[in-house]
Amino acid sequence: MLKNYFKIAIRNLKKHKFYTFINVLGLSVGVAVCMIISLFVINELSYDKHFKDADQIYRIHADIIFGGNHWDMIQAPAPMAEALPREFPEVEYAVNFRQRGSYLVKKTEENIKEQGVIWASKDFFNVFGTNLIEGNKDGVLAEPNTMAISKSMAEKYFPGESAVGKSLILDNDMDFRITGVYEDIPQNSHFHFHFLLAMAGLPEAQRTSWLSNNFQTYLKVRADADPQNLNQKLQTLVEKNVEPELGKLFGEGATLAGMLADGSKMEYMLQPLLDIHLKSDLMGEFEPNFNITYIYLFIAVALFILVIACINFMNLSTARSANRAKEVGIRKVMGSFRTHLIRQFLMESILLSFISFLIAMPLVSLLLPFFNDLAGRELQLPFSHFSFYGIFLLGAVITGLLAGIYPAFFLSGFKPISILKGNVSMGMRSGMIRSSLVVFQFAISIILIIATIAVFNQLNFIQNKKIGFDKEQIITVEDVYALGDQAETFKREVLANSMMESGTITGYLPVAGTWRSDTPWWAEGKDPKQTENMVSLQNWQVDYDYIQTMGMEIAEGRDFSLDFPSDSSAVILNESAAKQFNFEGNPIGQKIYSMAGENETANLDNLNSKTVVGVVKNFNFESLKENIGSVMIFLSERPSGIASFRFNSENTDEVINFIEAKWKEMAPGQPFTYSFLDDRFGQMYASETRLGKVFGIFAGFAIVIACLGLFALTAFTAEQRTKEIGIRKVLGSSIGSIVVLLSKEFAKLVLIAFLIASPIAWWAMRKWLEDYQYKQDLSWQVFLGAGLFAIVIALLTTSYQSIKAAMTNPVNSLKSE
Repeated sequence: MLKNYFKIAIRNLKKHKFYTFINVLGLSVGVAVCMIISLFVINELSYDKHFKDADQIYRIHADIIFGGNHWDMIQAPAPMAEALPREFPEVEYAVNFRQRGSYLVKKTEENIKEQGVIWASKDFFNVFGTNLIEGNKDGVLAEPNTMAISKSMAEKYFPGESAVGKSLILDNDMDFRITGVYEDIPQNSHFHFHFLLAMAGLPEAQRTSWLSNNFQTYLKVRADADPQNLNQKLQTLVEKNVEPELGKLFGEGATLAGMLADGSKMEYMLQPLLDIHLKSDLMGEFEPNFNITYIYLFIAVALFILVIACINFMNLSTARSANRAKEVGIRKVMGSFRTHLIRQFLMESILLSFISFLIAMPLVSLLLPFFNDLAGRELQLPFSHFSFYGIFLLGAVITGLLAGIYPAFFLSGFKPISILKGNVSMGMRSGMIRSSLVVFQFAISIILIIATIAVFNQLNFIQNKKIGFDKEQIITVEDVYALGDQAETFKREVLANSMMESGTITGYLPVAGTWRSDTPWWAEGKDPKQTENMVSLQNWQVDYDYIQTMGMEIAEGRDFSLDFPSDSSAVILNESAAKQFNFEGNPIGQKIYSMAGENETANLDNLNSKTVVGVVKNFNFESLKENIGSVMIFLSERPSGIASFRFNSENTDEVINFIEAKWKEMAPGQPFTYSFLDDRFGQMYASETRLGKVFGIFAGFAIVIACLGLFALTAFTAEQRTKEIGIRKVLGSSIGSIVVLLSKEFAKLVLIAFLIASPIAWWAMRKWLEDYQYKQDLSWQVFLGAGLFAIVIALLTTSYQSIKAAMTNPVNSLKSE
């Protein structure tokens, strides 16, 4: 019986080649897109699961509100990692990280700029269980000036030989002996380190202050530990250690409860390792994470696209019901049961689904490199996993059932007496359900189109918004510290070229990923023991030319000037900081204070004083998802970090070549690394740019699949109405009127889809834009443009078949009558 079903299914698919082709093409594309999204989602859900006992690993998450600022961050106090296993028996190990940016690394003479460098305490391998190829995990990071390196770095710097016992030089003056080599951290991890420097050699790691948060702390708990109970004990530990430090800073009687009475907050909690990639977007993340909401969104998009393709099959199968009515009637008269017919029709849909899945495989292989490039991933089809083939077959069967179950029950339900008399129920052919499915297809397509336009509108708004500085025509050169005492000379010699307008040297730039430092300050005459008087400021060390080079605008007072020797103790505030201090009268000339020295030595008897000489207009220095924070800018004796030059030449290659030549002349053997400030600004929104492109591609696939079904339905409608068209032409109807007649029904359905899709898309994009403090309003033009685009595409799809039918010679249509 099964063989008979198969033979009849093949025969029917071959008999109706056009509709089979449309169904297979639409379903293949839908399955391919669904497979790519599935690979992506599975990859995102697998992050950090490769670490041994990953469900027992946690990160310290700090939530601090103080001085008018809110820090939701991954940084913790330096002594916390050592205290956790000592104070709490449920904590097995803890590890501290200290991130200091990129490093110059060399084996002999030539430096190579490396990004994956971090300081780590000795229990890194005990916490994460990363496989050590060479070395002992308990001793590999125990001594100062030692490090462990990844397998790929060992092969890069010491090809064909053991790296253990060898040395590498960092930043030209730090000699590190290699004590271990470990397996590369997999791609699906929330961090990727290639060089682990022993924390024992970092002076700041020895600090004992619980009020300074500069370290990332991870811990591994025992399998039977209660994370909620540990959270409460963690807060008690912090309070116990913070109280004495507050007494030293503000005098006897100062308490944490008193400091937090005005709405300030200091809370530390455990964050599961497996939650970090999809549920964390905190300050100081090692790498950009993804968002669990987008995972749900991608899953929905994959299902919708697959359903759109299945709808094509359902619509075409039931629309052609009249063509198979006699077959059903005769089969029933000959003794076929309804269950036999259902099996027959399901066999056809499953066979078609299986063919589509087979075609989808090479499509996925073809599209994956482009998707990987777009999404920044390394996805591939898991041909080596046996389970993949089982899922493949199961997917083909489920998709076939999904696409064919309604047509199977619909077609098998015809009554043989009515059929053989010529009375065929056309069911969905002209009914509400078929129209509803077409509306659903185009509603999903229009939602995706609106989402794509809205994302790119927001990105365009970000790129063109007045952000308080001029990011255009600025080239940045990194690792200026490699020049040593020649940094200022390098700056002067570059500026001697007529292509250059101005230049500055500082690591503090108004784009994410550059230096940041904050300290609490208070205005003269205010009591620092009252936390409402404290203002937490970003402290940016710059040179005299910073404001000019960055294109910032002074709102009050003046810029730094060599004509004023007292500017060594001067400060320029941004408008947010000036407002937060709530100065009495003009801020110019006002004094602000902070405690001098490190946290261990700071107190009210040792103060640092600055005089306000200017107020700069607010500028965005982080993502536009955040409000503008408070910033103070002051002069540094020896600025370092990044050299930034504003140039006036249209020939950027000439500018790059000139600066590179000057760099190589003054810093031989040091890598020349440059970028443009507007590119660095754009990198803050790289994930949004990817999201917009992915949505655009998916929207394109959705509307193509929907239009394939519309194309076939139009062809079938024209075929069914051939004689009607012939009669209309004989009676004088024009080609245009016939085209309108055949197209208006589908245009009406697309219009209904637009009316349904618009409010859904408006709500969804409003929710997405809530993440931004600065956003482009959703204008009616976005929705109108998406609707017009969908209608035009639908009309173009239907017009070919409509025109073809309208131009048919009526003699050919009517000669059989």
